[in-house]
Amino acid sequence: MSLRKSHPLIKIVNSTLVDLPSPANLSVNWNYGSLLGLILIIQLVSGIILATRFSGHSDLSFDSVISIYQDSNYGWLLRLVHSTGASFFFFFIYLHIGRGLYYGSYIYPEVWNIGVVIYLILMGTAFLGYVLPWGQMSYWAATVITNLLSAIPWLGSVLVEWVWGGFAVGNPTLTRFFALHYLLPFVVTALVILHIFYLHLYGSSNPLGVSSNTNKVSFHYYYSVKDLYVYFVFLFVFMVFTLKYGYIFMDAENFIPANPLVTPTHIQPEWYFLFAYAILRSIPNKLGGVLGLVAAVMVLFIFSISTSKLLFTGSMYSPIARLVFWTLFSDFLLLTWLGSCPAESPYTEVAMFSTVAYFSLMFTLCIWPHVSTYLYLKS
Repeated sequence: MSLRKSHPLIKIVNSTLVDLPSPANLSVNWNYGSLLGLILIIQLVSGIILATRFSGHSDLSFDSVISIYQDSNYGWLLRLVHSTGASFFFFFIYLHIGRGLYYGSYIYPEVWNIGVVIYLILMGTAFLGYVLPWGQMSYWAATVITNLLSAIPWLGSVLVEWVWGGFAVGNPTLTRFFALHYLLPFVVTALVILHIFYLHLYGSSNPLGVSSNTNKVSFHYYYSVKDLYVYFVFLFVFMVFTLKYGYIFMDAENFIPANPLVTPTHIQPEWYFLFAYAILRSIPNKLGGVLGLVAAVMVLFIFSISTSKLLFTGSMYSPIARLVFWTLFSDFLLLTWLGSCPAESPYTEVAMFSTVAYFSLMFTLCIWPHVSTYLYLKS
């Protein structure tokens, strides 16, 4: 027996990356998961190195970022890699979730639910990281988002002051945000390992949405070479964006040190949170807006409910499901754009309509496989 099949540690790698039985008909849409793993490694390595030069103090944070740019060898490159990597991370996460919704990957509840939890933690991690440079937009984004906790009845004001570590966003807030931003990626890594474990336990879905147990190939060479090709293409595009357009995802206000006495004209989060921010602003009631913001992401959990009896999943064979999916995709893009617009007419009215459409389309996409199964059995 070869070493890769007999050695207790090597055989784990072998069963994961070499001899893993994989459906023979996977398309490029199934490369997003492995690509996210590569980006996670890039973010971990660049973040740990940056943390050795960063100072998590409200008086020193902004200057320490400038020092990383000017005084550290290739510090500017590491900072741009880390900030650009966050945007690419969420871009491929949305593609990964979209592929799961379109092809019905939610039929494996453990895999799907752990993936949604990873997404939630990554949103928190990205927000904490956005605060760390302690520029104008960082400070006021922290103020606005943490203030949302005040909408919780009875406990709101207590929770806000507990998160702040005082009566306003300040040094205690920044210190604990830095600690959490450093810790959470390792929690994400552990959950990713669990995500992969359950994925390999149940097997991958495929573009046809049918069982592939009779038509499988080994992961290596069929998909390992394909992944390597996608890695090289991604790294080329990623470095072009990093070196030529490194500041395209940054807000100009964040190049100004935080000033509690001057509020920016238009406060907005990073682009990957804009759809949720538009939903938050579209609901006039503060508590309702917070609930809408949370529901915009938590709605993904309902897709994994009662999937064991489904005969039809995904949108491949249903014109109605495909129409709903692509309408939802368009609505997501519209909400992202509306989140960057001022909170005034007509953007507010359009955002309210888009919010109703978002949740309606999500629920329709969720229940349609159940409806299709019921109609098929009844006929």
